Order: sequence, then C-alpha cells, then structure tokens
Amino acid sequence: MLRKIGFFTLALFPASALAQDRTDWPTYGHDKGAMRHSPLDQITSANVNDLRIAWVYRMKPANTEAATDAGETARRATEGAGAQRASQFAGSEMTPLVVGNRMYISMPYSRVAALDATTGKEIWVREIPGPGQPSLRGVEYWPGDGKAGPRLFFGTRDGRLIGLDAATGAYAPGFGENGVVNLKTDEIMNGSQSAPYGMTSPPIVYRNLIITGSSVQENPALGARGDVRAWDARTGKLVWTFHTVPRKGEPGHDTWAPGSTEKRSGVNVWGFMSLDAKRGIVYLPIGAPAHDRYGGDRHGDNLFSSALVAADAATGRYLWHFQVVHHDIWDIDLESAPLLFDAKVSGKTVPAVAVVAKNALLFMLDRVTGKPIHPVEERPVPASIVPGELAAPTQPFPITPPLARTTFSIEKDIADVTPELKNWCENWIRNNNMAEGVQYQPMLPDRPLIVFPGTEGGSNWGGATFDPKTGWLFVNTSNFGQVTTLVKTDGPVAWMPGGVGGRFQQPGTGLMCQRPPWGQLSAVDTATGRIVWQSTLGVTDSLPEGLRNTGRHGTGGAITTAGGLIFIGSTDDSRFRAFETKTGKEIWTHRLEASAHATPISYRGADGRQYVAVVSTGGSYHNSPRTSDALTAFALP
Repeated sequence: MLRKIGFFTLALFPASALAQDRTDWPTYGHDKGAMRHSPLDQITSANVNDLRIAWVYRMKPANTEAATDAGETARRATEGAGAQRASQFAGSEMTPLVVGNRMYISMPYSRVAALDATTGKEIWVREIPGPGQPSLRGVEYWPGDGKAGPRLFFGTRDGRLIGLDAATGAYAPGFGENGVVNLKTDEIMNGSQSAPYGMTSPPIVYRNLIITGSSVQENPALGARGDVRAWDARTGKLVWTFHTVPRKGEPGHDTWAPGSTEKRSGVNVWGFMSLDAKRGIVYLPIGAPAHDRYGGDRHGDNLFSSALVAADAATGRYLWHFQVVHHDIWDIDLESAPLLFDAKVSGKTVPAVAVVAKNALLFMLDRVTGKPIHPVEERPVPASIVPGELAAPTQPFPITPPLARTTFSIEKDIADVTPELKNWCENWIRNNNMAEGVQYQPMLPDRPLIVFPGTEGGSNWGGATFDPKTGWLFVNTSNFGQVTTLVKTDGPVAWMPGGVGGRFQQPGTGLMCQRPPWGQLSAVDTATGRIVWQSTLGVTDSLPEGLRNTGRHGTGGAITTAGGLIFIGSTDDSRFRAFETKTGKEIWTHRLEASAHATPISYRGADGRQYVAVVSTGGSYHNSPRTSDALTAFALP
C-alpha cells in the first residue's frame, strides 16, 4: 500500500503562509475539504438580477487582447456557431484560483497565466511546450514554506508534473529537472512507456507535499498503474506511493482473483482529492478497474476500485476505505472531490465526508472512521449471464433516495415531449430488441440493455457543494441513459462492449428517449438524508416554446455563497444560472457564448466587490459546440 522514499521531515509553515483570505479561492473546492462555499454575501436574491459582466479574458493566444468589455462580449454572442467557428476553439473544464487578487488559470492552448482578478488583465503568461496540454481542470497553489516562495503545480496529458513560480511564471527552481518531474516512472508504467498516462485534474497540496492522481486507460486491462503518489514541493522527489491495487501482503489483495492484479490498469484518481488538514487525512476517490465493462478476468470485489480511501497525508498509510461499487463492471468511478463538512445528526456534531458518483447515490460517512452516519444496506442485485463473468451478489445502498433516474420502463417512461420523438424512440427500441435494465444490471450478451444512470449520468466530476448555514448539500445530476451490449471477442478479454450501443437519445438532436427531467439540481438535508427540493436544470432550445423546460445533462459543479445563492453552469445549453438556496428557485440566468462545462468560483476583488467567474468554451464529452474561449467575471455595478 505504501512505499516511503528515504528520510523525510515535514516542514512547518509560518503563520503568514497559512493565513489565506477566505474571500479568495485558493484551491478547487475553495477549501481543501471541497465545500465550494464562499463566505461572501454581497450578491443576494434581492440584487442578483443586477449582475453584469465585469470583464472577459480570452484564452486563445491568437487573440492578443487580454480582457474585453461587455460590448465585445455581446458582439461575439451574436456570431454564428457553425463548424468553422467551433473548430477555432478548444474545450476547457478549468476552475480558476484566486489568491491575493491574482487569478491563476490553465488553458487548453498549452498556456498557464496569472491575471489581475479585479480587471482580468494579464500579469504573466507561461507557454507549456507539448505534446501534452496542461491539466484541463486547473492548477493547485502552494503558499511556500519560508525557504521557497509560492508555486503553482499542475500535471500534463503526457505525464509531467510542472512547478511554476507563482509570482513570475518562471519554472520553479530546484523542482525536478528545470521545474519538471517525469511522472512516467518505470514502476508506474509497468514496463510500457507507450501506455496512456497523464493528469487531467489538478493535484492537491498538503504542507510541502504535492499529491497526484492520474488519467490512465479504461481498456485494455493491462497498462500503467493508477497509484496515488506524493512529491516534495521544493525538490520534486517522490515521498510516498499508495498502491490503489494492493500488492501481495497488503490489505485488500485477497479481493482479487489470484494473478489478476499483475499490471492491472485503471483503479486511479482521475478527479479531485480532498484533505482534512487538521487531522492530516487525504481522501482518494478511486475509479473503476480496466477493463471497466467486463470483469471475468478479475473475479472478486477488486479493492480499491470504485472506493473512497482515507490515507495519512504525510505518509500515504492506509486508514480506512468504503467501497461504493463492488466488482465494478459499469464504469461508475468515483471522481468528484469528497465533500468534508460537519453534520448534525441526532443532536451530535459528526465530522463527515460525502461522496457522490455516476450511480446517483449519496453516501455520507464519518470522515475519521469511514462508518456511515446514515444507514447503508447491502441489497441483492441481478446476477450476470455472461459466460465467465461473476458479478457481486449485493451492492451498498444508502437510505437517501437516488438523486437521478435509476430505472426505465419501455411502457411507462418513453419520452413524449413531441410525437415525433416518441415514435422514433419506440421504433429504435423495438427494432433492436432492447431490454429494460435496473440499477446494477450486468450487461447482456448480444442484446442491447437500457441502463440508468449510464456511464455519463448521475453525478460526474463536478460533485457536490455545501451550505453550512442550512446544513444542506447540493448536487447537479444528469438523467443520462446508456444502451450497452457485450459481444464475444478473440482477444485476451473474452467479452467487450460492441454491437448496438451508445447514449439513450436520438442521434444529432440531443433529445433523450426517456421522459424529462433530463437534468436536475437537488438539495439534501445532511442531518436526515432527506431530499429537501429538486429543480429542473437546463432547457432544450431546439424544442417548441412551452416544451423547452426539460432539464439538460452537464459537466462541472455548483458553488454556494453566504448570500443564499447557488451558482452553476454545467448544462449544455450555454447558460449560467443562480438558484435560491432555500427554495431551489432559478432566479437569474445569463446566456453565454458557449456551454460552461466547468465549476465557477466567487471571490472579493481589490475594489471590494464580490465577483463570480466561470469558464465557458463548450466541448467536454457532451460534444457541445466549441464556440468560445471565454473566462467571464460577473459583479454588481
């Protein structure tokens, strides 16, 4: 589980290095516990409709101006969104950071920059030579330790960990080789330097450690390891490694069939980690094994796949785990940042961690022990009829109801938004002899199965946010189904997805084949596990007026503010929205140039105003038109 490198002593930070303004946004989740809650309350439900564009930063380097005014933004919004325009831009899911009125961003154009957070003007820009782009979801900030100044850290698609001086953008002196560490070590690559390995999400900082996850293959089964590692922020030297697929003699190794762990890929943290800095615990949301749709070559529960693992942040030592999916053959993954909060349950305050995933289920655990704070039960689930497969007989279910659709009835649930859509979907299902699936229904051999949520449904990497005043948790989910079929192969894995398959929608239209809502925003009372409200999130512009309030699928999460608001982009309808925390009512909507498949932030500028900023480029796996390169900041006049 753990490999320690030499002798290592954690340095204590001076108080000044730790005293970051809570009105900044210094890490993806605002705080290391990923609550994504801003204490700012200048923007409220009473004045949110007065929000205006304060500035826009254009990320594409061919556009030489740094920030544009509202008039230019309006002009661009009226331009056509054809294929030629879309091909000019690259998609981004980046969440900016703000520390001391400096905004730090990574861009899909192989650049990292520091901006004035109040004006959007460039302070410095660093070109990052390819071939791998900087992490598309952002960077991590390290405040320094008295010996080295503040630094930015991020990974690349081709397996480099890069450190930059936060003040100048220069490569961090003394870190790795000229500011770069090669993550593709022989041990991690399992002897194959050609296997995919990189980073798409930022690392997380604990004291003077940079803790990294990775992006690896989903198939074939053998390839680079998904281990989590920690590096010295000053030197780039490897400090510890957590084996996400346990080695012989380590806890969890016996949950894999003999021989099935060798060179196994997947089981990686491709999303966001969280930290309880006070207790020194790092929380690892770990993904599915490779191959992620067939497990006949890996019988057993397969720890630590699709599990939340708590480890000692200083040493990588295993503390506890909670497996959300046993023997994952549905590509469910845990990828969103585990949300740390204090829950008030039966009159007691419990340090808690919440985890959401593609299965649309919400688990709330004691973050010290890993024990559920609300009941969880193992329920029987369908067996597999695929030769060689051995699905888990039970799966864990919380008392909190699912936050997205988990069932589908051909007779009752066909989309009837328009007669044409209903007719198309009925014919498609009938002509392909599709079967109805229930949650955790294993795929069928040579017959298409309708599954909810699909591999892109439920809650994706955006995860949840929390309002400490109400004790409510908020999460956006997609009712996004999948049609899957397993077909026989002659390769090392006997069965693979093939035949009829894909999203449960009419091709080319974005119209789902199940009744709306297709996207939702939910509020959950963490004291009881009860759903407080659910609101439709998103519109379908292609439908006739009066039928558009369908909800839409999306990527990226929400934030809450002390002003009683939830801000969210996410959906593929090019909107940025504000909802009332207490009621779930949508009270402000702004039409963007492209969809914002990213998580927004809120911070105080040097002028004392509260800003809300979001990246909107389109793209993502939703294939939204890539019609912009905008990072937009909003504020009251």
